[in-house]
Amino acid sequence: MTGRLPPVESWPVVVVGADVRDEVTDAVVVEEPLEIAVRDGEDGPAAPLTVTLRTPGADAELATGLLYAEGVIACGDDVLEIRTAAITEGASFPNRLEVRVRRGLAADLSGAQRTFISTAACGLCGKVAVDAVFAKGFPPLLPGEPRIGRAVLAALAGRMRAAQTLFARTGGLHAAALFDSEGELVLLREDVGRHNAVDKVIGALLTARRLPAERALLVVSGRAGFEITQKALRAGIPLLAAVGAPSSLSLRLAARAGMTLVGFLRADRFNLYTAPGRVTDEPAA
Repeated sequence: MTGRLPPVESWPVVVVGADVRDEVTDAVVVEEPLEIAVRDGEDGPAAPLTVTLRTPGADAELATGLLYAEGVIACGDDVLEIRTAAITEGASFPNRLEVRVRRGLAADLSGAQRTFISTAACGLCGKVAVDAVFAKGFPPLLPGEPRIGRAVLAALAGRMRAAQTLFARTGGLHAAALFDSEGELVLLREDVGRHNAVDKVIGALLTARRLPAERALLVVSGRAGFEITQKALRAGIPLLAAVGAPSSLSLRLAARAGMTLVGFLRADRFNLYTAPGRVTDEPAA
């Protein structure tokens, strides 16, 4: 499963070196706001839910993944229709998306006032934030499964980077990549926001009726913060590996759920923080 290339813009820059100033054109990744609104069945207007800054592209996957991760919808069939419309005059890309869900699912949403689990930790203690994830529910993880060789795991950051077609041009995109236990790339999504890239992956899986992803591994280009970990857990992903560091709250969530969390993923080393039994000493296939 592959997505369309993220949009880029050309921008004039002056490159300053030790003894030179060069005027060149640089490729810059596009970042624009997207308003997500939800309509409850056929009744009434779509209520604004949230506004996120994202890289245009795979917007329907982004919205679907976000609604699933936050427990608004429970399956792909809960989404009846997704419509996009540009609401700002002169906008280059659609910046409003309306999601119509099954009647009753959006009845308790209060528009932009809703607080998502992924941002609730900013105003709540860690225990409350972790408890909120368990209250929403997530697919049970298979104990000790899947198992992946350490050499295979160590190679995944490089494989993800190689699949980021526009990163070399812009340097401005995060990635979320789903792999199987043999280290084969299943799908990859890119975005200026780490959490957006993860939502796009989960949205693609949900739309394809491929959740829970109980034998998959998720690799992210940034750190493993609480919001990334709870989204992966909601999708039933048993192993999350980050190029950057995990946070203490994400570790508490992963440990309680039995998820394997890997940090500082490199070609020659990585740190296993929780549920290390899924990673074996078997050589690469």
